[in-house]
Amino acid sequence: MALVVGVLVVGAACGSPEGDAGDAEALRERARRVGAAWEGSEAAASWRAGYHPVSGAVRPPRGGWHGGDDQRAYEKGAFVVRGKLPRTGAKKARVAWAGQAPVVRPLVEARDAYAAMAFGPDGGGKPHLTVTGARLGTMTVATPRDPAAVPAWLFALDGYDTPLRRAAATPSPAPRSPIAPTRSVPGQRVDRLTGVGADGRAVTVLASHGACDDGPRVAVLETRDGVVLSGSVAKTRHTGLCTKQSKLTPVRVRLKRPLDGRVVLDALTGAPVPYKEIPAD
Repeated sequence: MALVVGVLVVGAACGSPEGDAGDAEALRERARRVGAAWEGSEAAASWRAGYHPVSGAVRPPRGGWHGGDDQRAYEKGAFVVRGKLPRTGAKKARVAWAGQAPVVRPLVEARDAYAAMAFGPDGGGKPHLTVTGARLGTMTVATPRDPAAVPAWLFALDGYDTPLRRAAATPSPAPRSPIAPTRSVPGQRVDRLTGVGADGRAVTVLASHGACDDGPRVAVLETRDGVVLSGSVAKTRHTGLCTKQSKLTPVRVRLKRPLDGRVVLDALTGAPVPYKEIPAD
């Protein structure tokens, strides 16, 4: 799947190759510098101590949606609420890992969690999902170190025996990178992290590339504290003029060892790659 994130029609020469060996070495050197900057840094320690989800904040009812209408209503944020949503009065959410110190984060109230799901223009239209109540419970959320037990709002839905769950803990902010971004090194930005496999070794990201190339490539440099991803593009496949078009395409990379608390970094920005789910088609 390729996501078009911006289109600007201009005259662009599309017959040049990806770059020479010097460009590739410059990108590798940049990755090494980013990895060295994060190694043993306060930023890396802050990352390990935080709550950084790498799976979605929402879990549909057990067994999935009853049909296509409900699936589309969920994807479009078409909800209505019957009655009032509860307020806990609590301010903190405890995120816990087995055998590790917990993290305390601000709690998201039920009305705010509901508002994040009900983003459609008019939930009263058809189709829609009806929330009939909510209570505070827990759910499991994947993180770079291990799955975490996270407070969650359990929203009861009309017609469903099990609730829709939405995480109620605010993620930790990304620490400030110990290395500045660069614009002088050739390469493509790794836009976002979209998932980590159950074994912690398969990492899927969205990588940017152009309309006239054969797609993105993502190289991996692993260190003790980080996984540095370097985006580039395969050779161009057209000659002459083409649209200058930016796309995001999923790329899956395989690590030599599990992520295990390490931070996933983009070589060009030097910063953590943010997690974000791929929008539904």
